[in-house]
Amino acid sequence: MTHTDHATASTDDASDATDGADATDTVDAAIAAFARGNPVCIHDAADREGETDIVYPASGVDADAVRRMRNDAGGLVCVALANDVAAAYDLPFAQESIDHPLADDHELGYDERSSFSLTVNHVDTFTGITDDDRARTITRLADAAAGARNGAEFAFADEFRAPGHVHLLRAAPDLLAHREGHTELGIALADAAGVEPAAVVCEMLDDDTGGATSPADARAYAEREGIPYVEGADLIARLR
Repeated sequence: MTHTDHATASTDDASDATDGADATDTVDAAIAAFARGNPVCIHDAADREGETDIVYPASGVDADAVRRMRNDAGGLVCVALANDVAAAYDLPFAQESIDHPLADDHELGYDERSSFSLTVNHVDTFTGITDDDRARTITRLADAAAGARNGAEFAFADEFRAPGHVHLLRAAPDLLAHREGHTELGIALADAAGVEPAAVVCEMLDDDTGGATSPADARAYAEREGIPYVEGADLIARLR
């Protein structure tokens, strides 16, 4: 979701997949962590964005989780929603809803299109940007996603207002068979873990370079923090 020129720089730091049993172990660890409401670090691919995101199940996010993402990751805090959830609440792709020349088709470099939808705040928040406010918005988005999947009534337009400080992402209909971004990786992981089809993603950025944190540094961070680190290619091989 950010710069694409870091992909080349990260090629020497990590392969796009892990070998054999190690790949199985890392994917299993990621699924187990998500099922417990805990974060994982996911590197998409060296030839894609070349970024590692800290990814949470939306239902597992509290103010401390928001604090970790803005301090330890530093990218944009977004909530990825499954396509059927977004459709249930008439959430469009942002590019399709903006009536301005800036929304014309652009060459993104890393993918055919952006996953961005609307930006929202929960109605019970104040500015919407504080750790508590964003956590409130995110956990209610998890409830909305659960409601859409379970057929329960959820008054989305009464619960949220737009624009806001939490960016929504709409996953591809066929997930990893259609697109291999962090949006789809997060939702596929949520489905495998049996949690709500809503995942929070935040890119890890390097303080020294201002670019994406290298896979080696992201892996070292994950090991220090006790967070599973997984390659996107391993998730795709297992979950697609």
